Amino acid sequence: MTQDAPDSLIPYDEIVQEALRAVVGRVLGEVESTGILPGEHHFYITFKTAAAGVDIPRHLSERFPDEMTIVIQNRFWDLKVGEDGFEVGLSFNQTPAKLHIPFAAITGFVDPAVNFALQFQAQAEEGGLQEHEAAENDPPAAEPIEDGSNVVAVDFKRKK
Repeated sequence: MTQDAPDSLIPYDEIVQEALRAVVGRVLGEVESTGILPGEHHFYITFKTAAAGVDIPRHLSERFPDEMTIVIQNRFWDLKVGEDGFEVGLSFNQTPAKLHIPFAAITGFVDPAVNFALQFQAQAEEGGLQEHEAAENDPPAAEPIEDGSNVVAVDFKRKK
């Protein structure tokens, strides 16, 4: 008997990724409906800047050609959550900017207040994934999650 799993005709990895991204949408939708972040909650959202549907100011896409992380904490406005993505106003070096980010472009979501994190599969480009600088919008970078007890990482690899 062989240990190789057969190729699935059902795209389980895509279905799970879509469901986990829906968690981000629901959380942001709660913030949109109340207009505030409850308690100490705040979010670090990493996304692919060149992904389809991403609309950010040109100076940001030039500075972050692959990926960037934004912070939703104290200084954000006009949060609007739709079925496929969200819009938010943020300040970058004290310059206001409006960003539109599809959920499909998100590669990471962290709420450091409760050590919760989601990581999503990203399509690796030919050159591989590149490191990126922090976006420098409002607050400082998140403290790293030490034990990773609330981190959910989904990485489906097919055995051949």
